[in-house]
Amino acid sequence: MNLRRDVFQAIADPTRRAILVLVATQSMTAGAIASNFDTARPTVSKHLQILTECELLKQEQNGREIYYHLNPQKIKEIADFIEPFCNMWDDRFNKLENIMKNYTSKKQ
Repeated sequence: MNLRRDVFQAIADPTRRAILVLVATQSMTAGAIASNFDTARPTVSKHLQILTECELLKQEQNGREIYYHLNPQKIKEIADFIEPFCNMWDDRFNKLENIMKNYTSKKQ
């Protein structure tokens, strides 16, 4: 059975977010990634599996080694989903800022 994981559940875990940050600039092997954490390698492997199932990471075999790298298309999908919320809050904060400026200038 092919279980499809939710990408937002995947990035909710701080270890998985840290893995994404690690591989954002360069491809890394599972061993290289695991060396950055104080957890057992099978635990990191499980995190890598989840990130790969969500398509946040892609695997690339180079000889005997499997390298993990960020999937920018999937990261963009997440950013595109979040962008309207960012715009909404920016708009709200800008309105609040204008109200506060008007309030202070009227008070003086």
